[in-house]
Amino acid sequence: MIVAFSVAPSGTPQPGHEGQTEDGSVHEAVAAAVAVVRDSGLPNRTSAMFTEIEGEWDEVFDVVKRATQAVAPYGSRISLVIKADIRPGHSGELEGKVARLESALGD
Repeated sequence: MIVAFSVAPSGTPQPGHEGQTEDGSVHEAVAAAVAVVRDSGLPNRTSAMFTEIEGEWDEVFDVVKRATQAVAPYGSRISLVIKADIRPGHSGELEGKVARLESALGD
């Protein structure tokens, strides 16, 4: 399965975790979440708005849970958006889907 997710804090951060800047950026909190994803060893990719991760159901959602927990100190509330592509028997789709799209576009 591939899961695309976005996690961001809001509200009052715990002391020492004031990661939101005056312009509303939450990059420090997002960096904490992305570090969890990258440390997982699962195939992943991060874009401007989402992080995608590929693996089996339990391992992917364990990483999403831990990434969400990593953001918790940065706010008293957390927003989590998840989209999943569940396709049993397929792997390598994080790259494969994009390769097929580029091929269809004629590279």
